[in-house]
Amino acid sequence: MKKAGGVEGVWAEPQTVNLGRRTVLRGMLAVGGALALGKFATAAQTGVSGGSGGLTGGRISVRWLGGGVAELATPDYKQIAYCDAWIWNNTGWSRFSVEKPPEYATKEGFVKYVAGKKPEAVFVLLTHDHGDHMGDYFEMLKGLVDAGLPVMTTGQSDLMRVGLVPDFKKAGLDPAKVVVNGGAGMNFGGVSRYGAMTAHLVPAIHSNISGYPAAGFMLDIGGVRVYLSGDTDLFGDMKTLGERYHPDLAIVCAGDGPFTMGPEDAARACQWIGVSQAIPVHYAHNPLVRGIEAGEEFRRAMAQIAPRIQVTVMKPGDTRMIAI
Repeated sequence: MKKAGGVEGVWAEPQTVNLGRRTVLRGMLAVGGALALGKFATAAQTGVSGGSGGLTGGRISVRWLGGGVAELATPDYKQIAYCDAWIWNNTGWSRFSVEKPPEYATKEGFVKYVAGKKPEAVFVLLTHDHGDHMGDYFEMLKGLVDAGLPVMTTGQSDLMRVGLVPDFKKAGLDPAKVVVNGGAGMNFGGVSRYGAMTAHLVPAIHSNISGYPAAGFMLDIGGVRVYLSGDTDLFGDMKTLGERYHPDLAIVCAGDGPFTMGPEDAARACQWIGVSQAIPVHYAHNPLVRGIEAGEEFRRAMAQIAPRIQVTVMKPGDTRMIAI
């Protein structure tokens, strides 16, 4: 197995926890989230449309790539976003008995696939530094850059401008050229734009190997506002995020086990965030999380908790057109 993020095996999460450090990190996250929520710009200031109904009239393609990784695109694929970057090493396909198609089986196949779309912008959003989220991150960026494709990435600012800088340089990448905002990324309350896409960083209750805060995103793409949960537990400020951002679609972790919330809490998160549609991810990709049954468990939980929310359960490689 390949070593990624300092952990043996690309799917592995840290197996030991320093409780004192974790307490400090949780406190930092809580303070950072509170400060961020207190200073978010208005829609008029940021140029991000919204309001009580969220965006309207949008349409995007969503393809689940296994684990917590997803490909989002406008119908013409001129704007493409990746939530995290664990592609050809992703082990989230085998439990579904689905063979990876060539475009996701190798770096070369992936780069050829993206190049064939002739995109105007490819935006790679990194939630945190665990191997099952960034296992192919640097190779992915390097391959797209070397192919001359218009690619940029973003994530939590300290992770981007301090924690990962040696890794960018080792991969032959200049962070100032591949990370948005001149290499700074963004922090909670901040914004990143690339092509016709806009992303806001939002808190997630999780860990990071390097100690910087884990995060999720609110992504505007193709007239749809998507909440990308990353890895997280259920937390009360999801209600505030819903009131402020009014996302349309949630792509939400539902794997349970030692690392994230499970199907029932994921359904509750979607209710609190206030979306009209939801897709469960981050399950069946390693032996410690729930298997393929988690998708239907999420659907059943949603039917009990928030039946108005439309649930789409997918297999890795499936594509769905989401219309708002």
